[in-house]
Amino acid sequence: MSPFAADFLEKNRIFLGVLAIIVSLATWGMDLAEWVYQCPYCRVQRSAIGVIGVILLLPFYHHWILRMTGSTVGVLGLVVAANQNFNHILRMQQGTFDWGERWYIHPWLLSGFALFILTALLMILWSQPYRREAEQPAP
Repeated sequence: MSPFAADFLEKNRIFLGVLAIIVSLATWGMDLAEWVYQCPYCRVQRSAIGVIGVILLLPFYHHWILRMTGSTVGVLGLVVAANQNFNHILRMQQGTFDWGERWYIHPWLLSGFALFILTALLMILWSQPYRREAEQPAP
């Protein structure tokens, strides 16, 4: 199956939900181990990724209560990620932006990744439930 197929995210819901939980737990572990700056923006984003990942593992994830809960948490994460991203763009315009030595964990990049991850998770949450019998050819 092509990753460019329209139903790719939906067909791989379980795998992507587990991956979201792993990303959330790994980033929380790095935060608690003090390997990264303890940022409240980042904490909201990684928590939102984990919560939606858990919702996607449930067999009834498409129920309206879970969709609304996941959407509320996801939109909160998206707003926080966008705020963090635009704060760094403001620094760029003011001439005070600095990549630092560890540019690969710069909050501007990580908040951009969080925007993409949260958007993909919300797309899965609101997609139609995948049905295997639709794939089988008629006799």
